[in-house]
Amino acid sequence: MSETENKQTHNQSRRNFLKNSGLTVGGLIVGGAIGRIISMKPNSTPTTTQPVETHQMANYNEALQFFTRKEDFEALAAATEVIFPEDENGLGAIGLGAPYYIDKQLATPWGRNADDYMIRPFKNGQTPLTRGDIMLQGVRKINEVSQKTHNALFNTLSEEEQVAILQEFEGGTVEMAYVSSTSFFALLRQLTLEGCYCDPMYGGNKNMEGWKMKEWPGAQMSHADVADASDFVKKEPKSLSDHM
Repeated sequence: MSETENKQTHNQSRRNFLKNSGLTVGGLIVGGAIGRIISMKPNSTPTTTQPVETHQMANYNEALQFFTRKEDFEALAAATEVIFPEDENGLGAIGLGAPYYIDKQLATPWGRNADDYMIRPFKNGQTPLTRGDIMLQGVRKINEVSQKTHNALFNTLSEEEQVAILQEFEGGTVEMAYVSSTSFFALLRQLTLEGCYCDPMYGGNKNMEGWKMKEWPGAQMSHADVADASDFVKKEPKSLSDHM
């Protein structure tokens, strides 16, 4: 056998071995795929793969845990926006995710008053209702007053009409069971502001926009790096999740 023929036979044997064993990239598992690549004819057309569709990641902070009726949550959201509206300074309560923050808080033991003494008798403004009960009754009463006054749900009213209704609650002129409308409004306002300025881990202050409006640095672990600075140092805000 000539030297050229011997070399061709050697190369062909080596190619068959690699095709059958798949040892070129680490084992028998990928051998079949490598074999197909090696044995592909030069003029053959490679298989076209369909592009994989990508889906945007869901924001699980925006998943309701307490409210089960759409109209209740929409009334809550509209009320928070009246209390903390969007303006030239930045986003309002809805844009900051405050309604979802409130929903999550009411779904916790705090919303059920699990750590509070809830045995009768109740006096001096005390109530047998949990915070969740108060908020649920309150937002439904908001829609009830809205339907009675304007024959429409609260979230569909004009800003002036919404303000007028919430002023009735704040003034205590709306009848509610086992709690005053003033107490409900105070709780609603408290939770709205918390939702606008809380750490984003808790469902509100979306993208830390509430902190950015106030130039608040958020959950910084230390300020030692700027302690000796002679000029004011503005830090970008950090969430608790940035340290996990």
